[in-house]
Amino acid sequence: MSPRIAGHRRRSAVTDTPSSTTHPWQNPTEHQRQGMDADVVLDLGWGRLVFGQTFPDLRGIVDALRAEESGRRDICIYPRDPHVLVGLAPDELFIDPSYTYRLDLYRYRPRSELIRGVFVRTVTSEVEMELVNDIYARNGMVTGDTTRMWDNHRTRAFTYLVAEDRRTGRIVGTVTGVDHVLAFGDPENGSSLWCLAVHAQNAPPGTGEALVRVLAERYVGRGRSYLDLSVMHDNAGAIALYRKLGFHRVPAVCVKRKNPINTPLFAARPTGLEDVNPYARIIAEEALRRGIRVEVTDPQWGEMRLSVGGRTVLTRESLSEFTTAVAMSRCDDKRVTRRIVERAGVRVPRGVVAGEGDLDAARALLRECGEVVVKPARGEQGRGITVGVTSDQALDRAAVLALQFCPDVLVEELVPGDDLRVVVIDHEVVAAAVRRPAEVVGDGRRPVTELVESTSRRRERATGGESSIPLDATTAEVVAESGYAMDDVPASGERIRVRRTANLHTGGTIEDVTDRLDPAIARAAVTASRAIGIPVTGLDFLVPDVEGPEHVFIEANERPGLANHEPQPTVERFVDLLFPETRRR
Repeated sequence: MSPRIAGHRRRSAVTDTPSSTTHPWQNPTEHQRQGMDADVVLDLGWGRLVFGQTFPDLRGIVDALRAEESGRRDICIYPRDPHVLVGLAPDELFIDPSYTYRLDLYRYRPRSELIRGVFVRTVTSEVEMELVNDIYARNGMVTGDTTRMWDNHRTRAFTYLVAEDRRTGRIVGTVTGVDHVLAFGDPENGSSLWCLAVHAQNAPPGTGEALVRVLAERYVGRGRSYLDLSVMHDNAGAIALYRKLGFHRVPAVCVKRKNPINTPLFAARPTGLEDVNPYARIIAEEALRRGIRVEVTDPQWGEMRLSVGGRTVLTRESLSEFTTAVAMSRCDDKRVTRRIVERAGVRVPRGVVAGEGDLDAARALLRECGEVVVKPARGEQGRGITVGVTSDQALDRAAVLALQFCPDVLVEELVPGDDLRVVVIDHEVVAAAVRRPAEVVGDGRRPVTELVESTSRRRERATGGESSIPLDATTAEVVAESGYAMDDVPASGERIRVRRTANLHTGGTIEDVTDRLDPAIARAAVTASRAIGIPVTGLDFLVPDVEGPEHVFIEANERPGLANHEPQPTVERFVDLLFPETRRR
């Protein structure tokens, strides 16, 4: 035993973290429970938070989780003896495959430099809660009851923050905080972070970090001890961010109820599902949530076999056996599509067919219209299309490009207006969105080339590699039309278009306008889908105003991407079409 020195007292080690949330195998003492409410369940709108450390009896937690409402995702955090808790109802409960990370707020250090381009503030109205829900939907999260969320926000126990893009003023991110002291008298003086979500396409770099920092600083200002969060074990990007900010893992776990939403977390995933593209994967996820069996038959092709009972449907993304070969061929050839739709009474642009060495009719149309679009008669994803042809020389070049993809070329008048995609499923309009060509926003520091590369990387991450902006001659030409060279440095906030077409595969962006769509355009879309005889289609129009009746039909897509139309229920309606018996009431 070491000798004691006069005048010195031996100090026992003081732990940095409280014990009841980091020692789930220990029963909280009466002293640890002092001042704390019992059996605490908080409704966040998308589900309820069940604070396990407030329950003296594990069976009370089981009862609370059994009360979960349909379509909601309840979470029990800090349960005592989680393995015992699950053992009380193994057919109903499971341990979530997530980590709990903690930021000790007394160690938090603010960032030395302001994160450019984003402003974080509190939600100011219930209408903004709808915008928060939109971001949830885009990230595949459960959306919430906006009235409940707004009622929560009007108390100090909950904090709803949003991130605003300084360039556009749009809300591009959100996070929710819960103050454990104000919510249930937490003797550990804690707080927690939930629902960090960022618009993957439009949010400026650093948006997620800004949201976490502002929330942490709010709780530092209140004198809270720590900020906890739960993150999926395989979310490498989020984990890297949290570690960068000083979060560390603690041995707390979450327990959830086995429900259709949580199925991917506790049931075996179909082989090959991680290898399919996002357009097929979201369909598989929706099917799995409904208890539909999913077999990936060709991951590179996006082909899957979906089964319920004795009935099976083969799909390739949004193309299924329900689409006949005749309907598919009608969409495949733009000349045929034009004839069918025009006969049905839907307006199409003036156009002519051209071939190699046969551009006389095309030149006549160019002189008559002044500006035309040149495209392969057959093809997809915007390949071989040239928009804004105004001279015979440009027409020749555009025709050569289009002929690389098809021996026949379609030349149409360029009708001014927005590029509108309308998704029609089972002859009902499910979603409408304006598609815009790729553009970059100057920051006053980087040249156009670096802005394109940075924006393209973000588009690739957001779409699983399906969308990117090419750095080619066309991009340079479009940038030059805006008065810039590729090595110029645009001023901060300056928006520069870098592609002519709004195709998503070349970096185009999409804005949901379903609620604003004029009924005349919706009727034209349904008329076109019925004329073609196709159950699922993406119809492209040019419109001067989505809220007005004027429109011109451009083409029909037999395999529209359903992953681009959040928060509209495109995937849900597609699975409803395939398996109406699984439709959610």
